[in-house]
Amino acid sequence: MGIINRLKNKVIVSCQAMPNEPFYNEMCMIAMMKSVVKGGAGGLRVAGARDVRNAKGLFDVPVIGLTKPPVIPANWKEIVYITPSIKDTLELIKAGADIVAFDGTQRPHDDCTIDEIIKYIHINQRLAMADISTLEEGILAEKAGADLISTTLSGYTQNSPNESDGPDFKLVEELVKSVKAPVVLEGRIWTPEHVQEAFKLGAHCVVIGSAITRPQLITKRFVQNRGL
Repeated sequence: MGIINRLKNKVIVSCQAMPNEPFYNEMCMIAMMKSVVKGGAGGLRVAGARDVRNAKGLFDVPVIGLTKPPVIPANWKEIVYITPSIKDTLELIKAGADIVAFDGTQRPHDDCTIDEIIKYIHINQRLAMADISTLEEGILAEKAGADLISTTLSGYTQNSPNESDGPDFKLVEELVKSVKAPVVLEGRIWTPEHVQEAFKLGAHCVVIGSAITRPQLITKRFVQNRGL
């Protein structure tokens, strides 16, 4: 339980970029991780074995690892693309991830079930973080053995239509009341007030990505809301 305790009331920063983006460069990603840790990030969430190895080698904070395809498919709301297979899971474990994040929805994975992914994570003495989109998925993921339940996919599946540009506080509140596993708020967090509200509702920790580490999306928000 040491890693989970270390994440209590912490802000975790998701340092990720797609291969076709400038920040995907290894040195850029390392610089990004250094910057957010210097700013007080209590953990890192990174994609791919390369960035997991670098995060573990450079920083003394818990590292959440996941995999994604080089290009997100057009039907991304319908399919599993976050750590979809046992092969991906084992690559992250070998790279040193403290926590392996995976799609915890009930959609079919590549070559396995959620139970099998969790089994491999636990056999290797790592923690399993289920990225879910609904309350039911969170409850089922906990029953399968997930150590943490994250709202990462809320608004990004066919079962969870995106009704807001902000975090899914309702889902956090429901999960906190329904599961014993620590609940993580992730998704559409843009302000310090969002973080404060998450902790007020009982979130164990908060993961922030785009608002900190995706300059093209940050810029786009300003450009689209110029008020002209």
